[in-house]
Amino acid sequence: MCLFIYLGRTIEKDYIKARHKLPIEMIEMRRSEKEIKDIKIIHNILNEADVCRIGFSKANKPYIVPMNFGFDENHIYLHSSVEGKKMEILKENKNICFEVDVKSEIVKSEKPCNWGMHYMSVIGSGTAELIEKPEEKIRVLDIIMRKYDDEGLNSHDYSESSLKRTAVIQVNITELTGKRS
Repeated sequence: MCLFIYLGRTIEKDYIKARHKLPIEMIEMRRSEKEIKDIKIIHNILNEADVCRIGFSKANKPYIVPMNFGFDENHIYLHSSVEGKKMEILKENKNICFEVDVKSEIVKSEKPCNWGMHYMSVIGSGTAELIEKPEEKIRVLDIIMRKYDDEGLNSHDYSESSLKRTAVIQVNITELTGKRS
């Protein structure tokens, strides 16, 4: 029997597959005292973060890009131009990783080796897929827009030409780790 931590509960892998499209595996950290195990806190970090760093790989060469993003329980949502390096890489390799962090603060000390950093972060991985249907693109772009325009100050109307030149990417999250330092 294989167990996963999913939305804060330990449940069997087969149950997750039957009930949801994909399991999210919580990866254990070496320094367990810094690990955030509460999925609600992990979700709060993902909702609070302004930037998501996305790691791509092509021919064993890594490529990382800071991006605006949206989030729901099982997905990170991104948007991009339909052309460019990210899109070229995704055509060959849909596996990505991501990182967000919040509450960053430098900890100073009289001794250089005692300096440090306080933060909360989430690292995860998943598979990317392009969303093609205009109505789905609009739904996802609205998720991203709500993250940054939570007061609804701007109209979320997307022209047909904008939708055609915008790639909308859904990352199906497969692994998550939360850390508090």
